[in-house]
Amino acid sequence: MSRARSIRSFARGLAVLFVLLVPISRVAAANEDALDRLEETLTFATPDAQARARLSGLIDLEQYHFQLPPPGVIRATGNDLFTPRLTLFLDAQLGSQLYLFAQARWDRGFDPQPAHGRVRLDEYALRYTPWPDGRLSVQAGRFGTIVGNWTPRHGAWTDAFISAPLAYEQLTGLWDREAITNPVALLRWSHVRSGLPAAITAREKDLRIPVLWGPAYATGFALSGDLGKFGYAAEIKHAPVSSRPETWEPGQVSFAHPSIGARLRYRPNAMWNLGFSATSGTYLTPAAERTLLPRHGRGDYRQITLGQDLVVAWHHWQFWAEVFEARYTIPVVGDADLVSYYAEVKYKFSPQLSAAVRWNQQLFGEITDRTGPVTWGKNAWRLDAAPAWRFTPHTQLKLQYSLQHGDTGARAFTHTLATQFTLRF
Repeated sequence: MSRARSIRSFARGLAVLFVLLVPISRVAAANEDALDRLEETLTFATPDAQARARLSGLIDLEQYHFQLPPPGVIRATGNDLFTPRLTLFLDAQLGSQLYLFAQARWDRGFDPQPAHGRVRLDEYALRYTPWPDGRLSVQAGRFGTIVGNWTPRHGAWTDAFISAPLAYEQLTGLWDREAITNPVALLRWSHVRSGLPAAITAREKDLRIPVLWGPAYATGFALSGDLGKFGYAAEIKHAPVSSRPETWEPGQVSFAHPSIGARLRYRPNAMWNLGFSATSGTYLTPAAERTLLPRHGRGDYRQITLGQDLVVAWHHWQFWAEVFEARYTIPVVGDADLVSYYAEVKYKFSPQLSAAVRWNQQLFGEITDRTGPVTWGKNAWRLDAAPAWRFTPHTQLKLQYSLQHGDTGARAFTHTLATQFTLRF
């Protein structure tokens, strides 16, 4: 498809979306009081306020236009994709010690794809806090990873961008359903050779894994707490942070090879917040056991990831950054290392208007094959820019443009345009 046809195609999709947005925005603006009353109606409390519960939700309408192959974890056969989503949240408090939260979604899949809509329960967990000072909380259920600082703010209403950072969605050459037995296979799966057809890259999306797969809603247990300026958290889950959404369901992967993670946080004042994370787990699913080398088990194929993160808030400016160093242990081949990081800045021009810019980069280390040391993946970078308009306390519109270089099939650069309208209630 030519550049002009691509732009016209996206413009048509954007026009259709705006045709939907105009009446929705007008209805929302004209019914702000009704939406406020709805929030009150969806809040429940006992007369003594010992038990409280609140239902809330988001309606998201997203339109994507991209060059093939689709970027990241998006699955599509064409250049345009429209994805609606309904998300419902439940927050319940029983006394001062028990807290229950859950998240259910109706959409076409956790990651954008042209599939039939279905209902899914992404999160549900019970948290117990024995002491009022918050020094310790124990949590069990299915919930987002404690690693890094992006997961707590990844929702459509709070994230400055539509897509996740590169570390959370850029697919590497590692497969989770088949074990690598020699360096040649790793280099082939990593698309190190140039000019790879887009169709092959698209087909392999069902096999390849990123450093982290979004918020990693796996099942397990966690403990956390605050000790003055310091905070800590630890988790044990049935699947690692790189596991695909299909494996997050309980029973899909057993606890035979649990993934463990920890995070320390230091907040010297309201302006600064620093974090350090570490996690380890096998990146292969049980389906890969038939491909393992003799005398090796899934536990020998591990992903060990260290992370550092930073948050700075100053007047109208906000800054976030994360760096992840990942090592994948591969018997016979050796260790495959990579570094993935991003830095983003957001400026609020007014309570309604803001804009954000994010720089992402993923750099691969070397392995040794028959010819000597060779980089085991294609280095990639991506630049994201996203303005956002918050029309009312309940409606928001975001636009995003992304320019990416590296691991984009036969193209040197790819462009992605996206828009997202959110209604909060």
